[in-house]
Amino acid sequence: MTAMSRAKANTKAYLIIGLGKTGLSCARFLLEQGHAVAMMDTRKNPPYIDILQNELPEVLLNKDGLNLKLLLKSDVIVLSPGVDPRLPELKAARSHNIEVIGDIELFARAINQPVIAITGSNGKSTVTTMLTEMAIMAGKDIKVGGNIGIPALDLIGDPEPDFYILELSSFQLETVSSLNAYASVVLNISPDHLDRYEDIEQYQKTKAKIHIGSGVIIVNRDDNLSCNCAAGFQNKTGFTLNKPVGNDFGIDEEGGVTYLAQGMVKLLPVSDMKVTGEHNISNVLAALALGNAMQLPMKAMLEALKQ
Repeated sequence: MTAMSRAKANTKAYLIIGLGKTGLSCARFLLEQGHAVAMMDTRKNPPYIDILQNELPEVLLNKDGLNLKLLLKSDVIVLSPGVDPRLPELKAARSHNIEVIGDIELFARAINQPVIAITGSNGKSTVTTMLTEMAIMAGKDIKVGGNIGIPALDLIGDPEPDFYILELSSFQLETVSSLNAYASVVLNISPDHLDRYEDIEQYQKTKAKIHIGSGVIIVNRDDNLSCNCAAGFQNKTGFTLNKPVGNDFGIDEEGGVTYLAQGMVKLLPVSDMKVTGEHNISNVLAALALGNAMQLPMKAMLEALKQ
């Protein structure tokens, strides 16, 4: 059974909350799977409404806010990333054993190929782009999306790629339980979105959901909160702006020249890279660690950095 058809044997009633780009991609995907789909939005004129009405006229759109009676008629509620899962109507739905998920959870349940998952308060788009270039240089067939560019569900098709590379926000991770990424990273954590989260600890715990599973975890050794996200996991590779230990990635110096390094091995003079700045060196090291977990040839990764 292919990724596009595996859910058709078990049709359900899905209610998508929040139209927008992600909501529209969810509606398309679920209809292709043969499910019944309705949508709900709190805005009188949500984005993409014309596309929805023209392309998917069978999808009922309710614009009168979160109607609990309609919520309780669904089998599964799918939240767009901007919708807060703590809303009382959603808590009530959960109390009636209605599953509340997001598009990334739908994606994780539908695919068969490995996912590389990237999050962080800063730098995630940069690292996603760097890793994409490395994978292409290595000759891999990849698809890239999530919080950057294409919604995750729009990446699904036959044949599947060698890897999916996803940039993920904390909002997208709130409703994830079965991503099981092949390799994952929390690049860094700084106070952000604290209107959505009770405190920095809750924000950290949300980011840490990217690591749930059996994959390789990439750890920023210079960021205590990111290290906390990886606590309890065994299969870890680190990166640091200091001299690396073990098989970690970091920076080493010799003869006045600063090198990217893996353990004791000097890989490339920092001056040979096209990017500059300490923050970008950290991003490069994270991308190298992810690519190493993907078993990309080091030569191809370094060539991508030089180009």
